[in-house]
Amino acid sequence: MNVAAYCRVSTEQEEQQNSYQVQIEYYTSYISSNPEWSFAGIFADEGISGTQTKNRTEFNRMIRMCKKKKIDLILCKSTSRFSRNTVDCLDNVRLLKSLGIGVIFEKENINTLTAQSEFILALYSSFAQAESESISKNITLGNQMAFKDGKVRYQYSHWLGYRKGADGKPEIVSEEVEAVKTVFRLFLEGKSHKAIANYMNEHNYPNRSSTGLWVNSMVKRILENEKYIGDCLLQKTYTVDCITHKTAKNKGERPMYYVSDCHPPIIDRDTFNRVQQEIARRNSKRSASTKNPTEQSKYSSKYALTELLICGECGTACRRCRWTSHNRNRTVWRCIKRLEHGPKYCKSPTIDEQPLHNAIVRAVNEFYNCGDDVAKVLKSAAETVLSGTIGNEISQIKQRLKDIDQARNDFVNLIATGATAPDSLDDEFASLYSEEEKLSQKLLSLKAQGEAEQNELVDSIETDINNASFELEEYDDVLVRKVVECVKILSKEEISVTFKGGYEVKAELEPISKIAIDKS
Repeated sequence: MNVAAYCRVSTEQEEQQNSYQVQIEYYTSYISSNPEWSFAGIFADEGISGTQTKNRTEFNRMIRMCKKKKIDLILCKSTSRFSRNTVDCLDNVRLLKSLGIGVIFEKENINTLTAQSEFILALYSSFAQAESESISKNITLGNQMAFKDGKVRYQYSHWLGYRKGADGKPEIVSEEVEAVKTVFRLFLEGKSHKAIANYMNEHNYPNRSSTGLWVNSMVKRILENEKYIGDCLLQKTYTVDCITHKTAKNKGERPMYYVSDCHPPIIDRDTFNRVQQEIARRNSKRSASTKNPTEQSKYSSKYALTELLICGECGTACRRCRWTSHNRNRTVWRCIKRLEHGPKYCKSPTIDEQPLHNAIVRAVNEFYNCGDDVAKVLKSAAETVLSGTIGNEISQIKQRLKDIDQARNDFVNLIATGATAPDSLDDEFASLYSEEEKLSQKLLSLKAQGEAEQNELVDSIETDINNASFELEEYDDVLVRKVVECVKILSKEEISVTFKGGYEVKAELEPISKIAIDKS
């Protein structure tokens, strides 16, 4: 009789590894010592869960050998080693039984070829599954307590830019830092996820994927990962079922915990926040088409003017069109409402692309060379942004201080009415006082920090403007996205360019006869 043995340990801890080796040695000796048995092998899975069979390579190899009639009998220490899933256990035992192959579970003294074995096996395998579910719940509870205490567990395998340091904490991988920074920079320049992935592949930037190729989803994960600013959001996903190991994205079903400054950052907070705002803006885009006003629109990274150019007549966005007439190609921009419904609904002019680009270049050059007016606008914008960024945190702290004061008054009322003894609330009063002290100190620190950053940024902007010597020679989509808020077609001869910060410049459009038309 060809006899094999199956062993499994669920973790790679040292004591279980010893158990793993002991099981292998025991069954090798046990099978070889029986003269009526022929040794058919030891099948052992190490560090693998027993709730599913798909990842147990040795178990599946054993089943395949059984189907080929190379095994007649299987020895196993207990039902929990064979499977912690009642359905899987019974299905595999029935499969083996149909092939005339028995399984002997030594601890429970069960031989699956006997008549009463299936009922007893169902009981024991149910106990094993229940034990696994109980362990899973305990682990989940332990993880949640660790999350609540701000303890972060890092997964380094797909986390570009970091590795586990000698002290067990994350350290930055200098060779991968430039790749992460490039992804953020290209996104803020207006490129799409696909365009960024193509750029990264063309320039051979490193990544952690098995194929070595950059893909859209990889770029998206990097842009949305708060770990690159040194923070960590815990419990983004959770396990739905410990038996199937199915996980789901946490959309409020479980509490989440945010830990700040828990490891060295690669990206500064200002850049990360601007990226999140741009992601939200792109995701919230609606179609400019009046035929499908509720349709979700896709962000276009190819042409900056798709985002910025609007009709001065009706306020609708404009679309880039290609005209061909008499073997001549013309690229023009037209109001979408006029394109879809005709001049009856909008009589805005059609604007050739080259004169439009030239006018925008002249407006940009005028913007950078107009001195004091631009300085005032940018300084005002900088002050607004900084006051908004730090002001939100200051408002939250002030609200919490009010809540603490209210809670303290509530405790005093309880004592005054005799609802509770004064001594019973000593810990609560001490906790509130401690939190109040910390928040008050942080409030003072934030106010000082806000003033310092505001003065520094405003001075820096003023210096840059005063020392600037800028002249744009040709149209650049990247630069236009950075500095231009909106371009409005006023007439066939004039456009208005509004820059970020609110400064507006008007520019004339050259007649098309003065510009060479593309004949290609």
